[in-house]
Amino acid sequence: MVPALAMETIVLERDGAVATVRLNRPNVLNALNLQMLDELSAAFAQLDADEAVRAIILTGTGPKAFAAGADIAELNALPSPRAAEAQARKGQSLTRALERMHVPVIAAVNGFALGGGCELAMACDIRIASDNARFGQPEVNLGLLPGYGGTQRAARLVGEGMAMYLCLTGEMIDAQEALRVGLVQRVVGFDELPAEAARVAGLIASKAPLAVAAAKRAVAAAGSLSLDDGLALEALLFGRAVMTDDFREGSSAFLEKRKADFKGR
Repeated sequence: MVPALAMETIVLERDGAVATVRLNRPNVLNALNLQMLDELSAAFAQLDADEAVRAIILTGTGPKAFAAGADIAELNALPSPRAAEAQARKGQSLTRALERMHVPVIAAVNGFALGGGCELAMACDIRIASDNARFGQPEVNLGLLPGYGGTQRAARLVGEGMAMYLCLTGEMIDAQEALRVGLVQRVVGFDELPAEAARVAGLIASKAPLAVAAAKRAVAAAGSLSLDDGLALEALLFGRAVMTDDFREGSSAFLEKRKADFKGR
């Protein structure tokens, strides 16, 4: 894997059509400070504009944490409710940008994913956890509530009851419980996490890019649309997909019993 861009709090790497964004403050368990939020926003904007990128992995540096939450020292220094709301909005802007990426983002969660780290993972399209991963929204322990989308995404991903449990108790859950409640899609051994994330990212990257983007859009919309409106969107996107060069290539490859060569057109 060849480094493509290095910042102070994250590392961005490229391996063919797959990009990896690595949270890189291991001395503070990859806590999300304002600089990291800004650098993540810049990195994802760059990747979203790159048509050669077909899948992204988001992970943390070191064995202990994906991200153990927001930087508490920064939060403690906020001077006013308006400043605190602005910081929440900055975090929400980042998590919304993740959801709106044209390519899927895979969270490879190693160790702690707490507070803002859990919120960042929930904004990704697919979550793969190592068996040492721990998830939680412990903000109530500090006299806060989740501010980067945790109350809203947890309810959508695991249901209102489990979201209430996480946000009101501040209790952590392990990887197997996260799998049981639907917070993550796969759990693997710690040493297997990078390879499994790369496998899933490579599998997605091998598919037709326009079809992947359309499927992501349709699935993401399901939570906010009525069934009839969702079906209408699905049919509209299906109709557009049939007219792409990628569909003609994919259908021809199927009939000719060869591997498709998708171009994203």
